[in-house]
Amino acid sequence: MNELFQLSAPWWHFVLRGVAIYILVMVLMRLSGKRAVGQFTPFDLVLVILLGNAVQNGINGGDNSLTGAVIMASTLIGLNYAVAFVTSRNRTFEKFVEGEPVVLARHGKVFRKVLRRELVSEDDFDKALRKNNIEDVADAEVVLLENNGEISVVKQHKE
Repeated sequence: MNELFQLSAPWWHFVLRGVAIYILVMVLMRLSGKRAVGQFTPFDLVLVILLGNAVQNGINGGDNSLTGAVIMASTLIGLNYAVAFVTSRNRTFEKFVEGEPVVLARHGKVFRKVLRRELVSEDDFDKALRKNNIEDVADAEVVLLENNGEISVVKQHKE
C-alpha cells in the first residue's frame, strides 16, 4: 500500500518536469497555427491522444505513484491558472500566448497568401461567409481568423 504513495524522485522534479512539458506543449500548439486549434477534426483528436502519450514519461519520469499524479495535476492546473492570470493583465504576454486575429479579406479582396499561410481552405472561408448570410465576399467589410481559429465576418454597411 505504501508504494502507491512513494515517489521515485524528489517532489520538485515533478514540478520542474511539469513546467518544462507545459511550456513545450504550449509552444508547439502555438506553432501549429490557429486553425489546428480552432477546427478540431478527428485527426486533431488522434494528435491530442498521441501527444499526451508522447509526453507522459517526460512529465512523470516513470513514476506511477498517486502522490506523483497529485503533484503533476496540481502543477499543470496551477500553471494554467497562472497563464490565464497573467494574460488577463498583460497585453504583450496575451499576444504571445494567444496570438492576434489575422485579416483574411477586406473590402471584398481575399488575401490568398494569408489563407495559405494560416492553413485556411477556400471551403472553410466560403463556409464562414455562408454562415453569415454573405453570398459574395464583396459584401464583407472584413473577414478575420480569430485567436481561437474561428472565422468571423463583418458585413459591409450599405447606405
